[in-house]
Amino acid sequence: MDETSLKPGDRDFVGALASGLQVLQAFDAEHPRMTLSEVAARVDVDRAKARRFVLTLHALGFVKRIGRQFELTPRVLQLGYAYQSSNQYRAVIEQYLEEITAELGESSSLAVLDGDEVVYVVRSSARHRLMAITLSVGTRLPAAYTSMGRVLLSQLSEQALENTLEGVELKAFTASSITNVAALKKEILKVRTQGFAIVDQELDSGLRSVAVPVYAGNQVLLGALNISTNSTRVDMGMLMGVYLPRLQSVAKKVQLIAQ
Repeated sequence: MDETSLKPGDRDFVGALASGLQVLQAFDAEHPRMTLSEVAARVDVDRAKARRFVLTLHALGFVKRIGRQFELTPRVLQLGYAYQSSNQYRAVIEQYLEEITAELGESSSLAVLDGDEVVYVVRSSARHRLMAITLSVGTRLPAAYTSMGRVLLSQLSEQALENTLEGVELKAFTASSITNVAALKKEILKVRTQGFAIVDQELDSGLRSVAVPVYAGNQVLLGALNISTNSTRVDMGMLMGVYLPRLQSVAKKVQLIAQ
């Protein structure tokens, strides 16, 4: 996020709007249906506030009531559709990623940065499963422990990177995970210099991935592309010698067509 963006407490920051959006985001795969009390706990507001927000969203058609519980309605898809339809290049990227999957037999994705997380916006999945969770469009993962995340963090300004690293939560997902902010920043700066990132079994044992940034023709960052694989199947030589050049080739093709 731009370091000049508003913060809670600023004069132009609309707290009620922010809270309403937080309520929408509180519903996820683990919490598809909730009572008002559960919403209040998830958003960390009192029940009276949660009630007003949920009932307003209900009146607008974004949530529906089932007894004492509420769940999202298909209308929330309009928000995502507006975002997707404003980025027509994604259809082309999806085609390229599907070609990678067909050629290499590996999953390939495009993600963007949202705070200290990456959000998958295009995904081509291989048949084999790499993680315990199912990755799909909309999935969020910690940027610090993904190759796409480190690529995207490397594209931030110095101040924005510092601000992000100040609030990042580091944890040992595996024995290989970086758990020191200084070490993480050093790795991100290395990515900035070399133009690609490799993350080897830091988020999940056996999960190895490589990522590169992808730009529009006007040098605007579109996101990061990656190929993910299993460390027992693909060694570092294959990752660097075959997978990385394949991603770089796709990034160049996208830059030629995305204006």
